Amino acid sequence: MNYTHQHTWNFSTVGGVKRVNLDSGADLMHLHQLDQKLWTALSCPVYGLEIDHKTLALIDTDNDGQIRVPEMLAAVKWMIGVLKNADDLLKQDEEFPLSAIDDSTDEGRTLISSANIMLRNLGKENATSLTVAETSDTEKIFAASRFNGDGIITEDTVETAALKTLLNEVMACAGSVTDLGGKSGISIELLQQFTDACSLHAQWYAKAEGNSAIFPLGKSSEEAYASYSAIKAKVDDYFIRCRLAAFNSQTTAALNLSVARVEAISEKDLSASLDEIATYPLAKVEAGKPLPLSEGINPAWEKAMLSFNTLVSLQQFLGKTSLTESDWSSLEILFTEFVQWKAEEKGATVESLGLDRIKEILSGQDLALLTSLIEQDKALEHEASSIMKVDQLVRYYRDLYTLLKNFVTFYDFYSPGYKSIFQAGTLYIDQRSCDLCIRVTNMEKHGTMASMSGMFLMYCECTSRTTSEKMVILAALTNGDIDNLVVGRNALFYDRQGTDWDATIIKIIDNPISIRQAFWSPYRKVSRFVETQVNKFAASQDDKVTGSASKGIEDAQHKIVNAPAEAPKAAPPFDIGKFVGIFAAISLALGAIGAAIASVIAGFLGLTFWKMPLAISGVVLLISGPAMIMAYLKLRKRNLAPILDANGWAINANVIVNIQFGNLLTHLATLPPGAKINLNDPFSKKKRPFWPFAVGGIVLIALVFYVLWKLGFMHL
Repeated sequence: MNYTHQHTWNFSTVGGVKRVNLDSGADLMHLHQLDQKLWTALSCPVYGLEIDHKTLALIDTDNDGQIRVPEMLAAVKWMIGVLKNADDLLKQDEEFPLSAIDDSTDEGRTLISSANIMLRNLGKENATSLTVAETSDTEKIFAASRFNGDGIITEDTVETAALKTLLNEVMACAGSVTDLGGKSGISIELLQQFTDACSLHAQWYAKAEGNSAIFPLGKSSEEAYASYSAIKAKVDDYFIRCRLAAFNSQTTAALNLSVARVEAISEKDLSASLDEIATYPLAKVEAGKPLPLSEGINPAWEKAMLSFNTLVSLQQFLGKTSLTESDWSSLEILFTEFVQWKAEEKGATVESLGLDRIKEILSGQDLALLTSLIEQDKALEHEASSIMKVDQLVRYYRDLYTLLKNFVTFYDFYSPGYKSIFQAGTLYIDQRSCDLCIRVTNMEKHGTMASMSGMFLMYCECTSRTTSEKMVILAALTNGDIDNLVVGRNALFYDRQGTDWDATIIKIIDNPISIRQAFWSPYRKVSRFVETQVNKFAASQDDKVTGSASKGIEDAQHKIVNAPAEAPKAAPPFDIGKFVGIFAAISLALGAIGAAIASVIAGFLGLTFWKMPLAISGVVLLISGPAMIMAYLKLRKRNLAPILDANGWAINANVIVNIQFGNLLTHLATLPPGAKINLNDPFSKKKRPFWPFAVGGIVLIALVFYVLWKLGFMHL
């Protein structure tokens, strides 16, 4: 790549990769010239990192949840353009001094003006700096402003009672939104929805005015239809029962209320049993009987029938005390056009206001006044945007360089005493602490990529003790041993804020941890194999003995029960030849094993004394050497990149975790400096007298020297 301005870059070899140093504002000013092939990462997720995600969301200008190189460069370019000194960006301070803004540019002067407005609204007119906590408090910043540029008006915006009433009606019918000051209000979109609904409802209602077919009972037609609908199903049920009684008179008793149902509730408070009573027939059922309108009505339906009589029956069937089935059927025809008109209703969201109020709103000027207020608020959008830019400025001042160090160079990850933004906290387990803990966002993707890292990984499900929130973390074990680490083991996890989580291992990816652990791994595998086989053999023998004993007891019981019927059987003769063969085979096997052992011992003793340690070392290396070589090759190539890729990163270089670095990421338990140790353990094994061991040792050494002398080794 052809670099301009001949900027000189400084590189350091970290983790086996040459990484650029971002040590000055000049480095940041020329960051766009740095070949992207030299960046450690090309993309990172907005969420799941130990950095304020609101800052990352501001950098993520396309809102796709990922921050890429062009977005990072755009953020750096903007910050350098509004600061007097690019070196200030490296400070990462919580408090941003307004004096750092370049007031020689239009944008700089606008930012200073907006910052002063924020300070005034916060009641800090004389302050000369801002923090993220202050710039994030938009409710307090905009609470005192009648217009704040967000295009939303609230009750504080309108000044007359009539406008406040209309504003509340709009919110009740069309909904509301929250303005920058944290108050509920309406936008131009909601006001337009409300206006359209009022117009549509008025037009729809106008089609029915004066139409007797739609309003057969005049102004009370809608209320009358509601009373008719309330009892329709129950009245239909009554007439069907009467028709069944006419079909077969013997069914009349079954179609009416059974005495048993009344007896079941007779001892209760019947006023509390109206739901049960409402399921009884509407009136006494008889063949061809009309429906009584007032007398003999189910008590649970009396109010509904009274409303029907008042609104419908007295209008249509004046003077009648009962209705025939044909009278009832005529009502469905009466309301046909009304039902069709209701089905075509428009603007139902404002129906609760009533037609008169809707007409009043449409004919008045209040809608236009609300529109004007929204437009006045919208006119200040640029000022509001500038105020929000101050929040962006303060956030970038605090967080941008931190992100750059963990994006371009991974400086924090490879620096002792620092933690990278992807390190979620520390896991304590089995007398060690693991600092390389990463939140897992996609277990399925981790299942295919994490094994490529070459590290010993533990996936733990964590539950917060305070909020019961759950998450899954991945902890890399880079020091110590793995003897006691199994799925289901419990641990304690502390996040970066110091909150403790209960952790449980749910998955393990096994890889070497150290050369020492690899040296002992073959012996541990053999030990586990032997232990497993011994356990299997012991279990099978136990089952065999138990089965034989059970069978012997059953046979004994059988003989006792059937003793009179069965004659005792003679014991089979002792087959001495069979047992001689078995003993001969065992003797041959033991002889072969003994001969092999003897030949090995003889060969070993046939060596000169200085070759014996070499022979022992050779055998040990033959067993442990392959495992140690494989472990060494894997340990020097442990790579964090696949794990981060599985979490949504796009890693552009190896992130090596070699043996030396790995020892810094997992800390083993050590006693504090100056600690005093009481060696008097009351539960330790009691010491045996010294002299028996000393005598035994002397005898053993004498025997060894005697054997060596007899074989001639001592004459060499």
